[in-house]
Amino acid sequence: MDHQGCFALILIAIKDYFILKEMYGQGFIDQLQYELKEALAITASDNNDCGDMEVISVGPGEVAFVIPRKNALADIAYEYKLKAQNGLKRTMFNHTGLGIDLGMGFASVESAFSHDGNLCFETALNEARRILRTPLDMQGLSIANRYNDILAKGLITTHYQPILDFKSGSILGWEALSRGPEGSSFRSPVILFETAEQLGRLFALERLCRESAIRNAGQLSDGQKLFLNIHPKTMADPEFTPGKTLELMQQAGLSPDNVVFEITERHSVQEFDLFYRTLDHYRSQGFRIAVDDAGAGYAGLTMIAELQPEYIKLDKSLIDKIHKDPVKRALVETTVTFADKIGSRIIAEGIETKAQAVCLKDIGVHCGQGYFLARPAAPKPELTRECQELQSVGDIASKTITCSLPIGDLALPPHAVTNDYLVSEAQDFFKKNNRFSSIIVVEDDIPRGLVMEYHLNRQLSTQYGIALYYRRPIEAVMDATPLTVEFDTPVEQAARKAMKREHLKAYDEIIVTRKGRLYGVVSVQSLLNAMAKIQVEMAKGTNPLTGLPGNVAIEQEVESRIAQNRRFSIIYADLDHFKVYNDTYGFKNGDRIIKLAADIMSWATRKHAGQNARLCHIGGDDFVLITSPESIEKICKSIHRCFGRLVKHCYCPEDRARGWIKAKGRDGKERNYPLVSISLGVIEICGQCSLMEIGERAAHIKKYAKSQPGNSMAIDRRPPLGSEPPPPCS
Repeated sequence: MDHQGCFALILIAIKDYFILKEMYGQGFIDQLQYELKEALAITASDNNDCGDMEVISVGPGEVAFVIPRKNALADIAYEYKLKAQNGLKRTMFNHTGLGIDLGMGFASVESAFSHDGNLCFETALNEARRILRTPLDMQGLSIANRYNDILAKGLITTHYQPILDFKSGSILGWEALSRGPEGSSFRSPVILFETAEQLGRLFALERLCRESAIRNAGQLSDGQKLFLNIHPKTMADPEFTPGKTLELMQQAGLSPDNVVFEITERHSVQEFDLFYRTLDHYRSQGFRIAVDDAGAGYAGLTMIAELQPEYIKLDKSLIDKIHKDPVKRALVETTVTFADKIGSRIIAEGIETKAQAVCLKDIGVHCGQGYFLARPAAPKPELTRECQELQSVGDIASKTITCSLPIGDLALPPHAVTNDYLVSEAQDFFKKNNRFSSIIVVEDDIPRGLVMEYHLNRQLSTQYGIALYYRRPIEAVMDATPLTVEFDTPVEQAARKAMKREHLKAYDEIIVTRKGRLYGVVSVQSLLNAMAKIQVEMAKGTNPLTGLPGNVAIEQEVESRIAQNRRFSIIYADLDHFKVYNDTYGFKNGDRIIKLAADIMSWATRKHAGQNARLCHIGGDDFVLITSPESIEKICKSIHRCFGRLVKHCYCPEDRARGWIKAKGRDGKERNYPLVSISLGVIEICGQCSLMEIGERAAHIKKYAKSQPGNSMAIDRRPPLGSEPPPPCS
C-alpha cells in the first residue's frame, strides 16, 4: 500500500525487544537502541536525507523519523531497515551470538512537522504501526521488480581492491567487490545481497557477480590471485558447476590457481554437508580458500579448523586502533603464529591509516587490504604512493643512519600530574582532550611514571576495574618503568630502544627529559615519520641535516672533471674542537654549528665561484668544495671571515666573552679549549689520477691545516695531481 505526500514517516522497531531486555538486561537494550539511532542517522547522511531530521523513540524498541520522500514508501523504509540491521550485527552477535531482524512501518505526511503534540504525527505513526504488524510481502514491493530487472539486464559492476604482501611489497591479489547500478539504493552491497536473500535470488546474484568479476579482471601478474566473495549456500547451488566457472576463467585467461573463494565467517556453514563436499571438489581442482571476517562471525576457530584455508582475513574491528591497543596487537600476533603453524597466511582488512599499516607490518602480519593501500576501483587501481614507501619502525631502526636528529626536536608538550592525581580524573581528562594519549606522573618535575589512555581503559574495563582503581591515586595504574631518553638522544637510537620493549608497551609514548627533568613526549609514529624522512633524504644522496649531496656526488663530480681533463681544486673543510663543543652544549647545538658552516660555505661558493662549483657534505663536520683554482683565495677568506664572526653566537655570553670553554677532552682530562674554528685544506688536480691518490694528499694537507691555531687555510704547494705521468710498472 502506497500513499501520496511530500514526506515519509519511517518507523523501525526491534521485534524481540521485551525478550532481549529480559534475557540480557536494560543496559544491553539501551545500547542497542542507541546504535539503532546512530545507524539510521548515518544512512540518512549517506542518502542526503538529513536536513532537520531527528530520530526519536516512540515506544519500547521503536524509533521514528521524517525525511523527504524520494521513492516509494516501502522502498525507503526497506533500505533503512536493512542498513540498520547491518549496523547492529556486531553488537547483537557479541552479546547474543545471534543476528537481528528489525520491523518496519511507514506512512506519508504532508510536511516535516514537529512530533510534539501534533495530531498529524500521531495519525501517521498509527498508520506506520499498522503496516509494521502486517507481514512483509517482498514480492509486492516495487523494489522487487527493480531488483529482478537488475538481474535480468546484468546491471552489476565490479570494483577491485589490491591486497598487499607486506614482506615483498608487491600485490598478492585483488578482491572483486560487486556494486549495483549507480544512483540506486542497490549500489550498496548490503542492500544488494540482503535483498537477494529476501527474494530467494541469492544464487542468481552470485552467478552474475562471479561472471562480472572474472570477465573484467584483466591481466593478472605472475602469482597474483583473484579473490571472489561467495555465500556458503551458493556452493550448494545446483548450477554452481565446474564447467561454467572454468569456461569463464579460460576465456579470461585465468586458471584455478589464480582464484581464491572468499567465504565470510558471518554466515554459519556447519549444517551444510553439501557445502563441504562441493568445497572439497573445487579444492581438488586447484582453487584456494579464504575465510573472511575472521574474529567477527559465527564460527570462529571451528570454521578455520574445518576449512583449513590458505588465507585468513581478519575483520576490520580487530584492525581499528590496533596501534593504540596492546590487547588487539597481542591477539593478532597470536593469530599470525597460529596461521604460520597451519600453513595459512593472514590478511588484515580495513587498514585506513599509516599507523595501522606500520603496526601490522611490525607484528608480522603477512598481507593487508584497505583504503590506506587503495580504494576499490575499476579498472584495478595503483597502490597509494604512501603505501609504496611504507616502512615499519623495525625496518628503519635496524638500519644504520649516519646522520639523525635529536629526539628533543620531535617532542610535544606533555600533560604532567603529581602522584596524588586520581584515576577518575585521568579518565575524565582523556575523554575531554582527544589530542593527548598519555599522562606523565612527575615528582619535582622528574618523570616517575606513564599512563597511556589505552592501558587505563583496559584496566578499568575488567570485571572489577572500576571498583579497584577508580578512586585511587594514579600511581596505582601507571607504568613505573617507561622508556625515558635525554633530549639530545638521536632518533634512531631511541627507536631501537622502543622496539626492544615488551609487546604490550611497544607503542607507548617515549618520555623526553632535559638534564633529567621532564621536557616532552614523542609518539612512536612521529619517531617513524622522522626516520623515514631521513632515509628518503639519504636515499637521494643528500645529507638530511644540511640538504647537501654526499660521498656519491663527490666521486661522480671528481671523476667527471678528470675525464674531461679539467683543472680544478678541492677544498677540504673540517671544524676544530667540535667534539668538545658538542659534548658541552649538546647534540642540537652541535647540529646548529654544522648547519652554520654549511650555510656560510654555500653563500661563499655562490658569491665567488657560481655554478661551476660543487659543495658536498661528507658527514659529521667534514665538507668538500670542488671549484676552479682561481676562486680559492676569495672563497676561503669569505668562509673564515663569516664563520669567525657568527660562530660566537653559538656560545653563552660568558664563554663568548673569554674566548674559550672549560671541558673534558678525549683523554677525560679537563682543560681550556678555544672556540670552534674551521680549517681549510686545498689541493689541485690537473690530470689523470685516482681517488685514492686524491684522498691521501687531501688527508695530509687537512692535517697540516688543523695543526694551525684558529681559522686556518693550508694550500698544497706540491705539483698538482695528474701533472706528471705515473711511474711505469716494473
